Amino acid sequence: MAHSPSAHKRIRQNDKRRLMNKARKSEMRTRSRRVLRSMASGTLDEEALRLAIKAIDKAAQKGAIHKNQAARRKSRLMKRFYQATKSTAG
Repeated sequence: MAHSPSAHKRIRQNDKRRLMNKARKSEMRTRSRRVLRSMASGTLDEEALRLAIKAIDKAAQKGAIHKNQAARRKSRLMKRFYQATKSTAG
């Protein structure tokens, strides 16, 4: 257990950051799932895609995920979205 006041403060900071990162990641995953769910149902929701990308960018900006992971997630999401767009159009 921590003894010094600075160590106690560091524990408090880490807990606060952990909870914020958890919330950001959860929001990011929820938004991504909404896009995938809309694609599965056959309705392509571009607004949901925009919000998912925004949540991914925000998570990367705040340090909850690495910037390369954000790029990879966005790329895969966009790829699936546009494949679904092609399949419904043609």
